[in-house]
Amino acid sequence: MPFRRTLSASLLGLAVALSSGCAGIVNRASQRMADNLTAGILNQQDVATAREGIPAYLLLIDGLIEGDPANRGLLLAGARLYGAYGGALVEDPARAKRLSAHAFDYARRAVCSGDQTLCTALDQPFEPFAAAVATSRDPAALFALASAWAGRIQANAEDWNAIADIPKVQALLERVVALDPAHAGGEPYLYLGVLATLRPASLGGQPEQGKAFFEKALALSQGRNQMVRVLYAEKYARLVFDRELHDRLLKEAIEADPRAPGLTLINTLAQQRATALLASGDDYF
Repeated sequence: MPFRRTLSASLLGLAVALSSGCAGIVNRASQRMADNLTAGILNQQDVATAREGIPAYLLLIDGLIEGDPANRGLLLAGARLYGAYGGALVEDPARAKRLSAHAFDYARRAVCSGDQTLCTALDQPFEPFAAAVATSRDPAALFALASAWAGRIQANAEDWNAIADIPKVQALLERVVALDPAHAGGEPYLYLGVLATLRPASLGGQPEQGKAFFEKALALSQGRNQMVRVLYAEKYARLVFDRELHDRLLKEAIEADPRAPGLTLINTLAQQRATALLASGDDYF
C-alpha cells in the first residue's frame, strides 16, 4: 500500500531524527559535565582533596570517551586532566609515565578527529611535521597536544628518543601563539619560556628569549597564574644567577591570593613550590 509505505518511511525518518537528536543531547550533556567537573577540580584549593578525588573523575571521563570515542571536547578534557594529575600530583615515576602516555593519547586522538594532515605527520620527521603544523588552525587541539607531549617528555626525561621530540613541541606552541596570542591566558608562552631556558646560552639555550616569554605569560594572565612566577624564577633567574629577581618572583607568588577562576589548584601548588625554592636559595646562589 502506498500510504503504508509512506507512513513507514515517515516513521523511520522520525525515528532516525529522534535518535540523532538524542545523541546530540547526550553528547552536549557529557561535554557540559566534563567542563563543569574540570572547572571544579581546577578551582579546588585543597591539594589533598584534589589528589584523592581526581582519579575518580579520570575513570569517569574514560567511560564517557569509551561511549563517544571521537568527541573532541571530551578528549581535550581528558588530556588536560590526565596531564595535570600525572605532572603535578603524582610522585611515582612509573605511574607518572603511564598517566602522561594516557594524556598524550587523548590529545593525539583529539587532533586526529579534526586534522588528518597533522595526524598523519605526527610520527614523521621534523620537516614534514612542521609543514603540517603550519597548516593547522585549531589552537585548542594544538595546545592540548603540545602540553601533553611536554608532560610525556618530562616523565621520560632519561629517554633520549623522548627528548628528541622537543622541537616538535616547540613548533606546536609557536603555531598556537601565531593563531591565538592570548590562548589559555598565556600558558603557551609559559611553556615556550621553559623550553628556551633548558640550557644556558653557552650551550645553545636562549635565556633572554625565555625571559621575554615568561613576561608575556605573566602579562596575559594578568599576574593571576602564580606558576608563571615560580617557573620564571626557577628556570630563568636561577639559570642566569639573578638572586634578586628569583626572590622577588617567589615572594610575589607566595603572597598572592591563589583563588582565580581555573587557576586555584595550580596556584596553590605553585605557592608550595615557591616556598621550597625560596628556602633553598642560599644553597643555590
